[in-house]
Amino acid sequence: MTTPGVSTYILSPQETVERALSLSVADGCVVLVTDRTETNLRWANNTLTTNGEMRSRRVAVLSLVKGAVGTSVGVLERSAVTPDALRALVENSERAARQASPAEDAMPLVAPAGHRASSAGWDGPPAETSVGVFAELAPALGEAFGAARGDGRLLFGFAEHVVESTYLGSSTGLRLRHDQPTGRVEMNAKSPDFGRSVWTGAATRDFADVDVAGLDARLARRLGWAANRIELPAGRYETILPPTAVADLMIYMYWMANARDADEGRTVFSRRGGGSRIGDRLAELPLRLASDPVAEGLACAPFLSTTTSGSAQSVFDNGLTVSPVNWIDDGVLSNLIRTRSWAQRTGTAPVAPVGNLVLTAPGATATEADLVSRTGRGLLLTCLWYIRVVDPRTLLLTGLTRDGVYLVEGGEVVGAVNNFRFNESPVGLLGRISEVSRTEITLPREWGDDFHRTAMPAVRVPDFNMSTVSQGV
Repeated sequence: MTTPGVSTYILSPQETVERALSLSVADGCVVLVTDRTETNLRWANNTLTTNGEMRSRRVAVLSLVKGAVGTSVGVLERSAVTPDALRALVENSERAARQASPAEDAMPLVAPAGHRASSAGWDGPPAETSVGVFAELAPALGEAFGAARGDGRLLFGFAEHVVESTYLGSSTGLRLRHDQPTGRVEMNAKSPDFGRSVWTGAATRDFADVDVAGLDARLARRLGWAANRIELPAGRYETILPPTAVADLMIYMYWMANARDADEGRTVFSRRGGGSRIGDRLAELPLRLASDPVAEGLACAPFLSTTTSGSAQSVFDNGLTVSPVNWIDDGVLSNLIRTRSWAQRTGTAPVAPVGNLVLTAPGATATEADLVSRTGRGLLLTCLWYIRVVDPRTLLLTGLTRDGVYLVEGGEVVGAVNNFRFNESPVGLLGRISEVSRTEITLPREWGDDFHRTAMPAVRVPDFNMSTVSQGV
C-alpha cells in the first residue's frame, strides 16, 4: 500500500548523492551510497538445498558543523532511502552534528587532487550479480555429490557471491566509485556417522577459478587420513599451518597495526619507553607483509570509505587515496596505519588501511605438501576457529583447531589427532617461522566474513603452543 503524498521511487546512487549534497546546509558533507546484490547456493547430504538472490542499498550522510572550539560530525545511515526520507536523513545528520562534541580527529575533508576528483564509470549503474555466476559451479557440485555418495562421504557447504558498488560524493567535489566482487566456497565432508569432519574453502572474484573437483579430492584425502585416530597430549609441537590459518592470524595482527595505539603504548607494536616499533625486526626470515589495492586477484577499493572513526580510520578521511604499502619488509616492521589527524599530530605521513593482505617470502617455491614431506614428526592443521585476544600488549591470541589436525611422521600423514586450544601471538610466531611455502590466494576460515582478500603461504613453526586438549570434531 502506498501512503498518499509519499514517494516510493528510489533514486539512482548518483542522484541520491547529488540530492543529499544539495540538501545539506552543514559546513561540510560526505554521502556514501552502497548498492549490494548477493546470490548463494547451499547444499547438505550431497544435495543442493536452497538458492537465493538479495538486493539492498545503504545510504550514509556525514555532516560536519564548525563551532567555536572545533568541528563536530554527525553520521546517520539508513536502508533504501526514498527522496522524501532523504531530506530527513540529511537534516537528522546535521542535527546530530550540532549536538555532538568536537571531534578529536577533525580535519578538513579530502579535496580532489587531479584525476582523483571523479572515478571512471561514476555515471554508470551499479554492478550486479545473479545466480548465473554459478553456471559452472552447480554442475561441478553435482559431479562431486555423485563421487561422494559412491565413496560413502557426505558433503555440506555453501557458495556465495556479493557485488557491492560504492559511490562517494563530498561537498569538496569528490565523486568516487568502486565495484567490489566477493565470492567464496566452503565445503565440509563428514563420515556417515558424523565422527569425522574435514573442511576446505576457496576465495574467488567470479567463480571462474574454482576447482570443485580439486576441493573435493582434498576433502576425500583428509577424511581418509582421519580414519586412523591418535590421541596426543597438550604441548609444543612442530606445526605446519596452512594458508587459511596463517591468514586468520595475520588479519588479527593487521587489525592491531595502527600508529596511534602503538605510539600511545597500548599494543604489541609499542616500543618500550615510547613510540612505535617501526624499524624493529619481527622475523628472521625475509618475510614481506604488504597490501596493494590493485593486487592481482585481490583488487579492492582505491579510496577510503567509512562511517566510523577510530584509531585506524577517520570519517574525515573519506575519499583518501589508498596506496600500496609494505607493513613488514625483509622481516622488519616498516609501516602502521595512520589517520591524517594522527599523522599531522606526529609529523608523519598518513597511511590508509587497505582491503587486502599478502604475506610472501621472496624466492619461496615449496608447496604445503613439500613442507609435509620434510617433516620428521609434527602436526598439520586444517584451520583455526574462535580466535580471541588474551593480551593486546603482546597480541597473545587463543583459539581452537577445527576439522582436522593430522600427525606427520617421516614426511607422511599417519592419522588424525584430537583438537587443541592454542595460545600464540602472531607477532611472536613471525620470529619463529622456520620454513615458508609459496604464496597463494586463500580464504580465511575465521575472519572471511570481515576480511576476505588474502594471499598467504603455508608456514612451519617448530614449537606451536597447543595449550590444552579440546573436545569436538
